[in-house]
Amino acid sequence: MTLNPPGPSHPRLEAAIFDYNGVIGLQPKRHDWQRLAALAGWPADQTADFETAFWAHREPYDADQISTYAFWAQLLYGDLSAPPGSALLDTLCRTDTEMWTRTDQAVVSVLHAAHALGLRKILLLSNAPHPLADALDRTAWCNTLMSKTLYSSRLGVNRPASKAYEAAIAAAGSDPDKTLFVDDRPENCRAAAQLGLRTLHFKGSSQVLADHLARSQPRQSGPASASSHTGQLTNAAL
Repeated sequence: MTLNPPGPSHPRLEAAIFDYNGVIGLQPKRHDWQRLAALAGWPADQTADFETAFWAHREPYDADQISTYAFWAQLLYGDLSAPPGSALLDTLCRTDTEMWTRTDQAVVSVLHAAHALGLRKILLLSNAPHPLADALDRTAWCNTLMSKTLYSSRLGVNRPASKAYEAAIAAAGSDPDKTLFVDDRPENCRAAAQLGLRTLHFKGSSQVLADHLARSQPRQSGPASASSHTGQLTNAAL
């Protein structure tokens, strides 16, 4: 599903705002959840229950409404405890962060190609707690590609709240109809579209992303230039 797709009525693209997890970032694997659940003391056959509990408490943590300690205190199994400053709390936080930092290299390559073709306003808008936000900001791809990073823990609000998109639009410094928002969740795309952003519901295909960006790039020298843009972005997606 694509909302507000590029077309003849749209001006050239000046900025793009990307969600992280599910677009640039890969989803954790089953063994990641098993490892984290085991650290939190959960029995091996209750990993799915741990994952359900994890998400039930995640939104306030992402929005910086509760601390890392308070988040994990709700998830530790039985009598297990991880007080502030403890080795266990540090390990839980580090393991949680690490399992969200793997990236889809095909998507990263498309972003590099788009950046090289002149799309210099590329922003990251992610629901992420402070430890993950800090870790992402230290990555090479983030430092190279992103002109600005915005995280829920720093904004004090999660998507799809309008405040998150408004902050990203302001940071981009471009009109919403010249700005593309890319997210893997349709409700987030709908919220962005309500503020006038052009949107792409990402379903895992770097090729679709490359094609969409190619159609949205400024065309300086007619059809030949457009074809060149498409070719470079398509090659990056392979």
